[in-house]
Amino acid sequence: MSKFTILLGGDLIRTPLLDRQVEGSRVIAADAGIGHARMLGLRPELWVGDFDSVPAELPEDLAAVPRQVFSAEKDKTDGELAIAAALERGATSLVLAGAFGGKRTDHIFLHLALSVRLAEGGTDVLLTSGAQEGIPLLPGKTGFDYADGTLFSVLGFSDLAGLSVTGAKWPLDHVEVAFGSSLTISNEVRGRLEIALASGRALLLAHPFPLPES
Repeated sequence: MSKFTILLGGDLIRTPLLDRQVEGSRVIAADAGIGHARMLGLRPELWVGDFDSVPAELPEDLAAVPRQVFSAEKDKTDGELAIAAALERGATSLVLAGAFGGKRTDHIFLHLALSVRLAEGGTDVLLTSGAQEGIPLLPGKTGFDYADGTLFSVLGFSDLAGLSVTGAKWPLDHVEVAFGSSLTISNEVRGRLEIALASGRALLLAHPFPLPES
């Protein structure tokens, strides 16, 4: 397996779990995502984008990262271009770090939807901000090792058929979930979380490292 970490421009905090998730991976930064490299102690092998959001006062080693420059009037986001570059280099597993938050809700939606499409094509994908993470759900059964009390939701990108959730405060048994339903929002892990899906497109959104309330 060839794992790549894609540094995106959204929110990101460093946690022990995130360190383990990116350990040993190759790294590509998408435009402003280069700003996360120093916090994580990573040096990308490539920096991709139109460079309209370059952080100020980058250290010399990051400013010197090889660049792949695109026109501002391109037909793909910087994040999608960085993902494409990783796939061209043989990526079979992707960690999209900085996939949530930030100023662009449209980019967040793109990351979520694109991750599902990539998973359907055989690429393992994890989206993360350090505080929350997303994992595409394919038809079949999948188990997750989250601590008791971890908040999670199942986000549907279509009608869902045959959805079962065990190891949760509110389990589900082979239910049908209409697209746009809030039935699968805000559940809690109780034991070993397992999710089975007969058909449909969905993503697990979990909060393994909740931030303190302000």
